[in-house]
Amino acid sequence: MSVIKDEKKLLSVIKRIDEKIDKNNDQKILAFFESLGLTEREDVPKNFLDWDTILIVVPDRHISHELKYYKFSISRLFFVTNPYADNIHIYDFDEWKNVTRNKTQFQIREMMKTSFGGVKKANTENE
Repeated sequence: MSVIKDEKKLLSVIKRIDEKIDKNNDQKILAFFESLGLTEREDVPKNFLDWDTILIVVPDRHISHELKYYKFSISRLFFVTNPYADNIHIYDFDEWKNVTRNKTQFQIREMMKTSFGGVKKANTENE
């Protein structure tokens, strides 16, 4: 004998609530990205809300620390600091997982020099 009288009805209600929560979180993500100026940039993919998790690559720890609060208040965001990045970039977190799987920290650091927002620093010394 089940304790729940109408399990189908309960599951239906929970599903509708979850959909509302997801929609509200999408609105949080849009507002957050707009405040960062990301929605206006040409290099930012327009389908980022389709991703399960959004990887946000920040260029330094100061920016990472400034954005730390949003990591906890907005679902589906994952932050990585890339000191080789020139500004904030976003990527599909699944892509990040696939590329970094089975790599050492050193290999990931080297990879980030030219990918995930990384830009090789120009030589400023006289040649």
